[in-house]
This record gives sequence, C-alpha cells and structure tokens, in this order.
Amino acid sequence: MLLGSESFPKPLSQIPYRCMLISPIMKTTARAGSNIAFIKFWGQKNQKLRIPENNSISMTLGNLWTQTSISLEEDLHHDLIFFEGKEASLGFSKRVVQHLDLIRSMANTESKAIVETRNNFPMGAGIASSASGFAALTVAAAKALMLNWDSKKLSMIARRGSGSAARSILGGFVELLAGIDDDTSYATQIQPETHWDLCDIVAIVEADEKEVGSSEGHQLFKTTPVHSARLNKLHHLLAMTRSAIERKDFASLAKASEQDAIMMHAVMMTSDPPLFYWEPGTIELIKAIRTWRIRDGLPVFFTIDAGPNVHVITIERFRNEIEKRVQELPLTKQVISSSIGESARII
Repeated sequence: MLLGSESFPKPLSQIPYRCMLISPIMKTTARAGSNIAFIKFWGQKNQKLRIPENNSISMTLGNLWTQTSISLEEDLHHDLIFFEGKEASLGFSKRVVQHLDLIRSMANTESKAIVETRNNFPMGAGIASSASGFAALTVAAAKALMLNWDSKKLSMIARRGSGSAARSILGGFVELLAGIDDDTSYATQIQPETHWDLCDIVAIVEADEKEVGSSEGHQLFKTTPVHSARLNKLHHLLAMTRSAIERKDFASLAKASEQDAIMMHAVMMTSDPPLFYWEPGTIELIKAIRTWRIRDGLPVFFTIDAGPNVHVITIERFRNEIEKRVQELPLTKQVISSSIGESARII
C-alpha cells in the first residue's frame, strides 16, 4: 500500500475482456476524510439503520482519506468492486453493493456500476476506514445518479453504511446526533476546519486488520453493565467537549476525550465475549503521552477507536515535537500525521 500516493490504481485492466466493450454512461470520483471521535458511540439502537446509542463528536482528518470512483455502465449485469486495484473480497463487495442498492432504490434505477476505491492509510486497524469509505461511496454514488442531496441527507445515507461515516460527510468539528429514527440521526458541523489548528498523529502499533470489526463489536454493548455507567456520564462529557472546542480549551478537551476513550474500551473489555483491542504498544503510548503532558507540559492527549492504534492529538505548532517523540517509542511501527480536513467532495 502506498500511503499518501496520488497515483490511482488502474483496475480496469483486470476486468475480464467481455466487460471491456461496455460503454460508460458516467464516471464520478469522490474523496472523503477519515475522522477521529473525541466522544464516541458504541452500540446501536437500530442495527439495520445503524442508529447509534448516543451522540458523538469528532474531527475530520485531511490527510487520511478514501477515494472512490463509480462508473455507471450499459449492459453490465452485476456490479464490479475493486479495492486497491484488485477485485475486492466477498465481504467487502457485499457491503458496497448493499449500499449502492440503497442509493439506487432512491434514484429509481437498477444501473450496475464499476466501483474503484482505495485508502491512503491501513484499513481495518482502528483508523475509521469504513467512515471515509462509505462517505466517499455515498457522495460519488449520489452525484453519479444525479441525486441533489444536501449534507444532512448525505450524512443520513452514509450512516446506513457505517455509523461513523455520517460524520465524515462534513469537515472540521462534527457532531453526530443519535436521534430516535432514520430521519433524526445525522451529523452537523459544530465548527469549521479553520476554527482551531489541531492535528492528529496516528501511532500505528499494529497495522493488520482487526479480528473483530466494529459492526460485530457494536452488537455486544448490552452484555456489560459498564455500558449503562458510561451512558450516564456521556451527557456531561458531550457538553464539556462542545464547550472545549468552542473556547479552544485544550485541557478540557483532553480530559473529556481520554476519559471517554478509556470508558468505551472498558465496555469492550467487559462485554461477553470480551474484546481486547489494546496491544503492548497501546499501553506504552498511553503512559508516554500522559508523561509528556503532566511532566513536560506539552499540549497532547490520546484517544483510541475500536483498534490498538493510538490517535495523538496536539496543536499544529507542537506537531513536529510530538511526532518525533512518538516515532522514537520502541513499539511504534509507523506514524501518520494529519491536520483537520474539509467536507467530503467530488474531485
């Protein structure tokens, strides 16, 4: 995988020759950034609609993205799905086709498509690849099928593919409203990307795809009493996070975000069966980051999605210093750095 490369794969050469005579109707390409949630959701009120249990607040990332192209084709009898220039796996293809079917049903069409998608960061390692993936797919498909949806509608539809994808439709600082049904669960921007120059230094301690994905993990939230305890605290943490972002209060954002990340993983670890996403490198980074903040006075905090890798949040002017420290830790395999990103868009 070529991280950060602008060279888009050319998978059409791998399509069987019988498909090469198909005449394209339209090709559309979209790009969407991943996002990192300061306050996360774990568990869903409705698994089919992917309506989350609680609101969540995130920052869209500008340098970690998915790019997806959709070609609507004449006489194509089934969708062709490519990931990183190769035919996608059955499971990956099934989720993409299901999402396309949803959007096609709203456009009153059965046109099949060639879908080419890639990330510029590791997939399935807790860096929200499904968020950027389904956001890009939603934007590209809506444009290709000439659906004039606003950001609210795009967010609602992206959520049906992956809950966190609702947030990746928008740039800057974003809140996903849990709502009570399909029409009331969508993301809204609370501050634009120009509001605060935060950045995310992603410390990769394990790049392999995790054994249990977020979709499976979300089904276990009711098996632990820790979930209720976390929900009772979330109202306060959400309000604290909104205020911290508005006032650019780094210390308050750090306190709320670290506390929520730890509580969410406590829910995972006490579920039945338990989910242990953390690796030795995860613990190493948590301890180091707290030392850098408490002992050295640096503006830095951690948060961790459903995976072992650690998102290290700091202010732009401290980015090089923190990135250097993260790279020097023995169990850090790779570092990917990103500033705040804009909304998903057609390119």
